[in-house]
Amino acid sequence: MRIAVAGATGNIGALTVAALEKAGHGVVRISRSLGVDLVAGGGLDEALTGVDAVVDATNSTAADPAETVAFFGAATGNLLAAEERTGVRHHVLLSIAGVDRVEGNAHYAGKREQERLVTAGPVPWSIVPATQFHDFAAMIAGWTEQDGVAAIPPLLVQPVAPADVADVLAEVAAGTPQGRCPDLAGPETQDLVDMARRTNEARGRAVKLVPTWAGLFGPEMAGNALLPGEGARIAPTTFDEWLATV
Repeated sequence: MRIAVAGATGNIGALTVAALEKAGHGVVRISRSLGVDLVAGGGLDEALTGVDAVVDATNSTAADPAETVAFFGAATGNLLAAEERTGVRHHVLLSIAGVDRVEGNAHYAGKREQERLVTAGPVPWSIVPATQFHDFAAMIAGWTEQDGVAAIPPLLVQPVAPADVADVLAEVAAGTPQGRCPDLAGPETQDLVDMARRTNEARGRAVKLVPTWAGLFGPEMAGNALLPGEGARIAPTTFDEWLATV
């Protein structure tokens, strides 16, 4: 099959490209750095001509909900319209497990807009809702770190390895549209603060972690809010196994 990956130079996108190529598929990489801007829409028809399926692994780091919704809305709208024009038969979206359970977070708002457009759009679709990735804790600590001190929320998560997510996206893209897939999660729950501490130790970084609900992640994310729903698909890689590779 010929499969396009939007966000191909990002973390999950690059791993998905590798998984698809390993499985023998022809891959079209879509990224602004590669000359295709999803928000502007230019070059999409040329990129998607002859493509059977598209994996959308795009991301936004904007902290403002309106800005994030606008980005995902424009990018997804342009992508779906180009897919319809060029005859793409399957749109695969990477989303978040429990995306409707968290209000006030910019990224969740943007992903909800993506899901709304995909489910109402003209192209047969699959949505893969995943939990937070194994590198999520260190990423959050990196965002807030100042002078060797980082604030991090004491979240309960069931993280999944990025490579496992990519393998599932590649598998789904090569199949028929499934609608909303079961949540995808790792095999065990973890405390986000402890994950950040252990990741920093594995990387040889000395960072003082301050557990707090102040910042981007508030108490609405506490408890089971970020855990997968019933019937989740459990990926094989544990946090310890991932940590050994960093």
